[in-house]
Amino acid sequence: MKHYDFPLHFRVLYDRAVVLYAKGQRDAKTYFDKAQMAWLAANGITAQHVYDYAEDENAGGEPGFGHAVLIESARHNYFMNVQHGRSSSIVLEESRMPLKTDTAHGIEWLPRIIPKAKAKLKGELPASLMYCCGGDRRFFKANDILPSEFLGVVWRNADNDSATVDWVVARSKSGR
Repeated sequence: MKHYDFPLHFRVLYDRAVVLYAKGQRDAKTYFDKAQMAWLAANGITAQHVYDYAEDENAGGEPGFGHAVLIESARHNYFMNVQHGRSSSIVLEESRMPLKTDTAHGIEWLPRIIPKAKAKLKGELPASLMYCCGGDRRFFKANDILPSEFLGVVWRNADNDSATVDWVVARSKSGR
């Protein structure tokens, strides 16, 4: 695998998924051939991740390829350098997630997005959750945060969620 070509290969698979979704194909498992699935797996990505981007692209264009490639590059970096190319067997239990209306320092969605970002970095999101979904995008826009940047903050802060909260509070204030 050539790491340098990651954005190019991801673009090909992203565009393929967008076209298939537009044609009405709704099963992520049927989007890619064996070699493409192997490439996704070797980079810590699932077909569902790409499907989610394609679905949202067809429903209004967001988050778009630019955000998708940055997010998946962050995931790729974590997968290669922290997980050493090995997938996690853990899957985040959606029922244990904070509520969408929960707040931290008055910022709605913040308690929910932190474990979601950790799960995205580790490849532990269930198929039912998308990192950078509509709710996430509202949070990112309201607080002037780049979705891939947030993954970096969560990665650096590891289990220190209060440091992540403090960073978001500071960012949110600076943008108002």
